[in-house]
Amino acid sequence: MIEIEYIVKNRRGVECLRTADKKAADAYDRILENAERLADWLRAESVLPNLPDADLETLTLHLAGHAREVELMLKGKPVGA
Repeated sequence: MIEIEYIVKNRRGVECLRTADKKAADAYDRILENAERLADWLRAESVLPNLPDADLETLTLHLAGHAREVELMLKGKPVGA
């Protein structure tokens, strides 16, 4: 029996997800990439300059993981609870 396992790591090489589901691995990889772009943008714009890196990572991962809800809020549309 052959079993394929996908391991998703962040840019520092830290394992964030281990799964046999390729779609889940790809989706989480996109979340990590988007979170990194958000963090880079927030740092470049000097938004929350004193926020510790760990807190910035938590914030951007949350925002990237809830991108659909964030998009709805920015468009002024209601977000389901």
